[in-house]
Amino acid sequence: MKRILSIFLCLALILGFVPRETAYAAVEWPSDISISADGGILMDINSGAVLFEKNSHEPYYPASITKILTALIVIENCGLDETVTFSNTAVNTLEPNSSILGARAGDTLSVRDCLYALLLQSANEVANALAEHCAGSMDAFAEKMNEKAAELGCTDSHFANPSGLNDPNHYVSAYDMALIAKAAFNNPTFVEIDSTTYYDVPAGKLMQYPDGWRYYAHHRMLRRNDSLYYDGVIGGKTGYTSLAGNTLVTCAERDGMKLVAVVLNGHQTHYSDTKALFDYGFKNFKSVPVADQDSTYSKVADDLTISGIFSGSATRLTVNKNSAVTLPADGSFSDVTSTLDYDLTDDAPDGAIARIDYQYGDKLVGQAYLEASVTQGYVPGAVKKSDSAAETDADSTVSENANTNISDTESPSETAAAGTSDKQTDRSSKKTDKNKTSWTSSPAFSIIKKVMIIIAVIGIIGGMIFGVMIYQENKAQNERILRHQRREKRLKEWGYSSTEFDMIMEEHLRSKAGIKQPGFWERIKNRFRRR
Repeated sequence: MKRILSIFLCLALILGFVPRETAYAAVEWPSDISISADGGILMDINSGAVLFEKNSHEPYYPASITKILTALIVIENCGLDETVTFSNTAVNTLEPNSSILGARAGDTLSVRDCLYALLLQSANEVANALAEHCAGSMDAFAEKMNEKAAELGCTDSHFANPSGLNDPNHYVSAYDMALIAKAAFNNPTFVEIDSTTYYDVPAGKLMQYPDGWRYYAHHRMLRRNDSLYYDGVIGGKTGYTSLAGNTLVTCAERDGMKLVAVVLNGHQTHYSDTKALFDYGFKNFKSVPVADQDSTYSKVADDLTISGIFSGSATRLTVNKNSAVTLPADGSFSDVTSTLDYDLTDDAPDGAIARIDYQYGDKLVGQAYLEASVTQGYVPGAVKKSDSAAETDADSTVSENANTNISDTESPSETAAAGTSDKQTDRSSKKTDKNKTSWTSSPAFSIIKKVMIIIAVIGIIGGMIFGVMIYQENKAQNERILRHQRREKRLKEWGYSSTEFDMIMEEHLRSKAGIKQPGFWERIKNRFRRR
């Protein structure tokens, strides 16, 4: 009877969390788009929302769109006025008929000159020279490329060289390339260079062109006098090799919405595919600032003392102002659901307490950070005794107990008994040593010893393999733990415990009539989706 009652109560609770149907269904996600390329994606740079994707996580050869990542790394690590000297390796290790500037060993250009040649002319010897200048060698630069890609969230890519020339270990997915492009087009220096249609190499810089040289951008959608020009294009990068086919990355902006289109393994349709993606995006979607619409999180009251929980009256939580969501053109923000996520990455703002994920149906349409700020005169962590102080007290208590145990002495009787026992042990051990000598010298012992060594070696190897497997399985879990610890640290700085903050936010959400929160089943689906 009790079991039946328990099941009934569980069902009642579950049904209570099931979201109610709204009077009007949300506008469906537009789907009137297709491309001929094998892989592609359309992403809103401001929100990170994916508006269209085709095989977006499949790896493809990128060709020269690789140079977007190369340029971004150089811009972040080198001064534009630094001098780059071209080595024999940089100019003489190129594939036949690959795109070049015409530099020779011993030529010198500024980093700025090289970046224009890299992005506009797609010069491969320039890519090599920049890599050597930035990291010391092309192999070392490739390591920087993979580190930067991982930092940006790329998981389906690997880079082996700075140019994008054919290499079986050099590949990228459309989604990862969009993340790289997003970072690049948020860099003002990159945009300034990449949006240029032509550039003049100064006279006296190149042996082959002593009077200087003018070259033009390869991206045809950027040039106004070209039949493929597209209004709103900011910049981009072309690519082609025999293995990669046509690849193209393009960024365009209209009406405050900035989109990046990636086309991989195109079949001479990379420009028409890109145009189709942009037409689809600008026609069917709109960008909505979160701070103007989200009444749930946009202004959490200064006094967060809720339900008897004192949380620091001088603390204020706000949504960062630059956040946006991307919705269907006829969609409403009221149809968006939000979820708090405390797993903060390293690139989160300094004052961030949590990340807000916004979803439209099953689509992630944007993210924002809930940031903490204080009024003048408030000192973070001064609200109550810090956790670190409590930990110190606990440690000292443990230390005192340990010292007490160590200082305990034995009684005289126990000492005498121990002395007698030692003498007996010595006599018995002498007899045992004789037996040991004869046994250890036997052939049987030698064989057993060898077998034991082999078993030990096999065990060590097996243990190493098992250790690698465990490491791979626990890597994601460890990352989540680190992010959780980062969140706990930030909360501690503002005088919160994790439990207190969760209770505060739950109470706040119940008191607000803002955007709807996901029900029980939606929360379950979202959790598995994020994993």
